[in-house]
Amino acid sequence: MALFENLLSAFKGGEENRVPLSSGFMTGWISNIDGGNPALTYRYESAVESGFLSNPVAQRAVRIVAEGIGQSPLSASDDDLAALITATSAGQPFIETLAAHVLLHGNGFIQIIKDASGRPVELFALRPDRVKVVAASDGWPYAYEYIVGSETVRIPIEDEDGWPAIIHIKAMHPLDDHMGAGALAAAHQAVMIHNAAAEWNRALLENAARPSGAMIYDTGDGAGLTRDQFDRLKSELETAFSGAGNAGRPMLLDGGLKWQSMALTPADMDFATLKSAAARDIALAFGVPPMLLGLPGDNTYSNYREANRALWRLTLLPLASKLFSALSEGLAPWFVDARLSVDLDQVTALSEDRERLWKQVSDADFLSKAEKREMLGLTAGKAV
Repeated sequence: MALFENLLSAFKGGEENRVPLSSGFMTGWISNIDGGNPALTYRYESAVESGFLSNPVAQRAVRIVAEGIGQSPLSASDDDLAALITATSAGQPFIETLAAHVLLHGNGFIQIIKDASGRPVELFALRPDRVKVVAASDGWPYAYEYIVGSETVRIPIEDEDGWPAIIHIKAMHPLDDHMGAGALAAAHQAVMIHNAAAEWNRALLENAARPSGAMIYDTGDGAGLTRDQFDRLKSELETAFSGAGNAGRPMLLDGGLKWQSMALTPADMDFATLKSAAARDIALAFGVPPMLLGLPGDNTYSNYREANRALWRLTLLPLASKLFSALSEGLAPWFVDARLSVDLDQVTALSEDRERLWKQVSDADFLSKAEKREMLGLTAGKAV
């Protein structure tokens, strides 16, 4: 039995006491509830294309969170550990890529690449959509398969020496024991609405930024156009007056023809307003205050400083704590008492909170200097 299996038996009572697990029926997709509308079907690859790659609100929200965590000041218990975490992997910032994977897909898979002596030299963030869980008869994973086209690589949870080979970080999923739930799935419908509104606005711009009007034929005698006249008129309208290049072009009408322009209806105006509502739903799913995304009409926060502080407190720090805690636990066999966290003293957005804490602790006369240092997270060797 491998080293970590022995530890598991010692601290958790052995494998025979573990309950069985199973993957959820909604892993990676949402069932087509109406049986015929493909727009209601969620697939991660197409959702990334329509969401992250094509939607500016979703992409900016993901970048704010991922880059915020990736560039946050790091506090590490070991210099080698810090160098391993902050190094790039395949040209990509490791922490930033990992945060984006967990945020979009709900899962992060880190392959621990080791040298000849078995010590980690690189951490590589695997694309979660290519990873498949390989479970035993009781449902507990014992390996992962990384699938690229026709190539499949099996990565065991532990190598032949009993050391961890892969670290799995997942967001909570109430219906799946193996995989986590990503924020992109929750934002999928809002992204589709926002994209549809953008497409609708583009169609309006191609028609002089207004809905189409009606061509009225009225000669007073009740006679209508012949088939040849109708086809010729339709062809001329499509050739000379449709598209962005013909916007604003004057129209010459004769023979009882007149143009009746149509204004935006209340339903059209509501549809335009729906785009802003969908953008707020996207921001909500990714945990970014709408004010930071430049969305108009949002007065939830009185200023950008409060919105930025809320972003750190409610989104960045919880996700960073999840990532760093999992990495510290997975790398603990090589780094004794491994500890990774965000250095809050160097986060500018939280400087006011830190200043308030320092003042409160400094004014507490009933505390000794040692107790004050401990409350402020300072060691005995650091000066106040």
